[in-house]
Amino acid sequence: MKTAIATLFAALVAAAPLAAQTAEEFPTKPITYIIPFDAGGESDISARFQQADWEGVAGQQVVIQYQPGAGGAQAWSQLNSLPGDGYTIMGINMPHTVLQPLAGSVGYATEDLTPVHYFHYTPDAIFVKQDSQFATLEDLVNYAKENPGLVTMAGSGSNSSNNLAAIRFNELAGVQTTYVPFSGTGPSITAVLGGSTMAGFNYATSGVSQGDALRMLAVASDERLPAFPDVPTFKELGYDIVGGAYRGVAVPSSTPEELRQRISDIVSQINATPSFVQKMEEAGFVLTDIGYDQMDEFVAARIEEYTAGAKALGIIE
Repeated sequence: MKTAIATLFAALVAAAPLAAQTAEEFPTKPITYIIPFDAGGESDISARFQQADWEGVAGQQVVIQYQPGAGGAQAWSQLNSLPGDGYTIMGINMPHTVLQPLAGSVGYATEDLTPVHYFHYTPDAIFVKQDSQFATLEDLVNYAKENPGLVTMAGSGSNSSNNLAAIRFNELAGVQTTYVPFSGTGPSITAVLGGSTMAGFNYATSGVSQGDALRMLAVASDERLPAFPDVPTFKELGYDIVGGAYRGVAVPSSTPEELRQRISDIVSQINATPSFVQKMEEAGFVLTDIGYDQMDEFVAARIEEYTAGAKALGIIE
């Protein structure tokens, strides 16, 4: 796998143009969009939705490639070795890119990365099987209070957004549930459906893919999702839980400022395209429009939030 990635990166470096490219001219050829995960996940789905509108906005196509490994760290650690000509961009996720370096050496530091736009987040949500004894979040909370530790919550891995949300929920609800990490969204949902766990802290998008097989008890968004108008937010139910996995686009650190801004502007324009908005909302994503000019402030706030979460998770003291 490492050899294949090294070969790809070498080819990308060799393909870098010798002449400088102005932001006004950019892009004049297709752009390579690297997703640091396997195909089929939320990062891939949202990038594919973008891909459909990329040419109409930017005048050039975007070509998606996958470089999975180490929960995204394998690709992120190589990002700055890629050419900074704007023609290679990469998907980037939080809290991954904050928690991974805090947890140990992963080949990059959070400040090494150059995100230029965060265009959505996937809200955390609590799911149960359709035939679960828990018809509402109140049912689950009451049971958890009477049976400390017995409510098991599947989630998409340790030190993930799901894990952070479970910790926050326990704190605010005054309960003790048991978080059970799995190697991704798919296996964690399978655990809920199969009854291996009593519930799951998963992403709201799972409610779309699983249909009536799951019941969503609450979602961590500011407002109810268009795809799930009957599902209350945690805030409605008295719990200040808003957030999930933020996803965006990053570039190599050698990318000029004007190209960083240009790529951010392209992503922002796609975010405002009605067909893209419809697909994202129907799939359970929450659109954001955090551009390059807002990035420093946004990332600083997330680092503060996730560092506190890392302490709660025992990653750091």
